[in-house]
Amino acid sequence: MDANLVVEGLKFMLLGMGTVFLFLIVMIVSMNIMSTIIHKFFPEPKSAISSTGNQAKDNKKIIAAITAAITHHRQG
Repeated sequence: MDANLVVEGLKFMLLGMGTVFLFLIVMIVSMNIMSTIIHKFFPEPKSAISSTGNQAKDNKKIIAAITAAITHHRQG
């Protein structure tokens, strides 16, 4: 009788793990499809990729803001 309970437990475990695995596979496939659709209808603008000069200025501003935030946090 105890062996039967172990077999039933293993069946339930495999059923649960299989259900979770299938759900994750469906979720990954649907997210890839959504990503493809979004990139098709809303591509990234070309100007944001080619502007390296502005990107360096933005990086300096970000570094200055982070440094100011850390200094302010340490003071008060």
